[in-house]
Amino acid sequence: MMISTKHKIIFGNSRDMRELKDESVHLTVTSPPYFNAPFDYPDLFKSYDEFLDLMKEVAGELFRVTASGRIAAFVTDDMLVDGEKFPVVADITRIMKDAGFRYRDRIVWVKPKGYIRISRRSGVLLQHPYPMYFYPDNLQESILIFQKGKFDYSYLKTLSPKILEQSRINLKEYNEKEIYLSVWENIDGFVATDMWKITNVLPIKGRLEEGIAAFPDEIARRLIKLFTFVGENVLDPFLGSATTSKVAKELGRNSFGYELDLELKEVVLKKLKAKQNTLTGDVIEVVQRPDAQRLRASLQHKVKARRSVTEKPKSVAKLK
Repeated sequence: MMISTKHKIIFGNSRDMRELKDESVHLTVTSPPYFNAPFDYPDLFKSYDEFLDLMKEVAGELFRVTASGRIAAFVTDDMLVDGEKFPVVADITRIMKDAGFRYRDRIVWVKPKGYIRISRRSGVLLQHPYPMYFYPDNLQESILIFQKGKFDYSYLKTLSPKILEQSRINLKEYNEKEIYLSVWENIDGFVATDMWKITNVLPIKGRLEEGIAAFPDEIARRLIKLFTFVGENVLDPFLGSATTSKVAKELGRNSFGYELDLELKEVVLKKLKAKQNTLTGDVIEVVQRPDAQRLRASLQHKVKARRSVTEKPKSVAKLK
């Protein structure tokens, strides 16, 4: 798709998206930092309330910058931290509704059965095969779809035939991958029933996303194709390694991205191939605000310390 695109990456806190005009965004695709996830963001937030306060401020800004009728999609799920389960999905849904969005849909993304990132909680019952020892292993995340009002379908009449054709959804892919179901399975398109099963970004040493909780390109690709037209604007207020902007660029969409952690700058630039000339003349602008922070090295140090503790022998009966 030979279309020139523009991408503005802001290193700063997305509580304040002053760089974006009102109703200038057609789709948000994002994954907020997993609340104090032991192997991603240990102790990033002082409390769950602090996490929710961040979500409230970001939701308010998202409502301001989102065009009427358009979509905000969150890739997230409930979090288990030190034996306590936090209802992230329910709370983000409530926060987005309070900000003014409609709750449109929920898609379940199912990860491969052979990969469990943090712990095999189900092993507790194997050691103690009695009632009350059951703890399931989590292999899913939620993709929450919110909408600002209702979409005016007469908008399509304002688009050129060329844009409409370039934005047309491939029905063969749509049917073969069974994207129409509310549960997405795997990146190759095989679906059992009512699921999106897509292989997650594995924590392989040396990978560009190493140490970053990135979601797979296929999630962003599906959402961008389903909810935007070529040339429109996509936002990620928790940019991370820039998966959303990368896929938007590949699909002929413009993007805005906010990332608090300045230590991810090189990863973002590499992923967007910012230093390479393109045939389409894509423009990538990077803004560094005073409120940007350096977090990655500190978080990885904490993760390493936690891993060393979990690798020590311990009684599975104490697992929660």
